[in-house]
Amino acid sequence: MVQSSKVVALLPMKAHSARVKSKNFREFAGKPLFRWILDTLLSVDEIDKVVINTDARQILSDHGLNDGDADGRVVLRDRKPEICGDLVSMNLVLADDVENVEADTYLMTHTTNPLLSAGAIRAALAKYREVTEQGAADSLFTVNRIQTRFYRDDMSPVNHDPDNLIRTQDLEAWFEENSNLYIFNRDSFARTQARIGAKPAMYETPPLESIDIDNADQWMLAEAVALYDRKVEL
Repeated sequence: MVQSSKVVALLPMKAHSARVKSKNFREFAGKPLFRWILDTLLSVDEIDKVVINTDARQILSDHGLNDGDADGRVVLRDRKPEICGDLVSMNLVLADDVENVEADTYLMTHTTNPLLSAGAIRAALAKYREVTEQGAADSLFTVNRIQTRFYRDDMSPVNHDPDNLIRTQDLEAWFEENSNLYIFNRDSFARTQARIGAKPAMYETPPLESIDIDNADQWMLAEAVALYDRKVEL
């Protein structure tokens, strides 16, 4: 079992990708996609270790990442055959990590969130600590705030009255789980067998940081934002 750490980031990473071929290791704005969020996680001092549950140890090594890198903060765990595959629930992968890696707090994210900033991660951790210390929540997940008009397939309105048109900013806000970040502990995971506990809190991430790459169009959008941000910084 890995030595106990206060905060452990879980970064699951598989070799195969269904919609964008080899996306975890494909070059994205100048470096492999996985390096973007990994480098960000390693820049957050509050994170003691980054655990990568993977079936791609050799591919990672070919890209310069090995167990024990970053002064021991990177831990590679070989994914068990029974939890490999595109149709396996991510919660089963996380359950294996939680069972074998001791931590006070687990922070889970994906390689497909390359634009998520260290500032957003720190702020989400701070909110998690606040709500758990108050007993107001047992876990936290990130969301996109959406205020727009929705319709069903039959064109009936969902969240507005077409005969009483109001500004979209005055509509009730809806919140979309954006898969950027989940924060939980062993007890909350045990209650639901899931990264979202029985009493979760939401944290809204900045829109341009919240792009989750699930297909080719999202890849192009995220890379365009990354390249633009780099140009602005220069």
